[in-house]
Amino acid sequence: MINHYYYIFKLLRPRQWIKNIALFTALVLGGQLFDIEVSMQVVLGFISFCLLTSSTYIVNDILDLKKDKLHPFKKARPIASDKISVREATVIFIIILSLSLFIAREVGSGFFLISLLYLILQILYSFVFKAIEIFDIFFIAVGYILRVYAGEMITGYHLSVWLLLTTISLSMFLAIGKRRSELTLLASYAGVRATQIRQSLSHYSEPLLAAFLTIFATSTFIFYSLFTFLENPQGVRLDLIFLPDVLPYYLQRKWLMVTIIPVVYGLMRYLQDIYEKQEGESPDRVLLSDKSLLASVLIWGFLVIFIIYFIG
Repeated sequence: MINHYYYIFKLLRPRQWIKNIALFTALVLGGQLFDIEVSMQVVLGFISFCLLTSSTYIVNDILDLKKDKLHPFKKARPIASDKISVREATVIFIIILSLSLFIAREVGSGFFLISLLYLILQILYSFVFKAIEIFDIFFIAVGYILRVYAGEMITGYHLSVWLLLTTISLSMFLAIGKRRSELTLLASYAGVRATQIRQSLSHYSEPLLAAFLTIFATSTFIFYSLFTFLENPQGVRLDLIFLPDVLPYYLQRKWLMVTIIPVVYGLMRYLQDIYEKQEGESPDRVLLSDKSLLASVLIWGFLVIFIIYFIG
């Protein structure tokens, strides 16, 4: 019985919930992190989105049952390994989707509409666009983008257009990295053709995906750099007599630009994981398994919070 509950929990793909941390973007950057009321609303939104994303994963697993049985890793998923029946998975889907939408409605109408849009797009992806090249990447990226917009809907804080462009570029970067890693993995797995697992992979080549990765890694760096330069807060403001004249000037620089360093390192490290370690099929798995990459993300988060709340 305990094992069965374990497989039910595994069916929800809890490791994927790390992506939903993107909902906290507007909360942190909007200076509302220590506003208990707003923070609790975002936490509720996070819970709602975790349940919502899990429900879409269940739909995906049911539709891809036969293909997952052929996949070197996905064959261990609860439905593909026959640990959870399709009928039971359907019941679980209905329960968690209903709970997710109920919480979303309580959080706010804007957040509820974003949740519905996410659900519709993910179902369209599972039924139609997963098999169509380019569109399959777009739909994966849109999922990341909507998470950020969902957080904006809850807090009411309008994010900078440069940050939104950064989000779009980074989302495309992660989605393309996922496809590139899938292609490499399946090419090295004897007895299975990539088209048996995912039809759209037949239209991609490693050089093409490498070019795509270069485009969106570069645009992520550029857009994020522009965001840190154009976004407040300014630096530390000190007018003490004993300080050299030039020091207050440097202390008043836009210190958010310091966070470019861990961002650039993170992009380079992720590319290293994709090309040298042949990883990237699951961004959350890469993040949690690569200590250097995880450290860069944590340092970035610490710097952003410190600069906005204690310096700016």
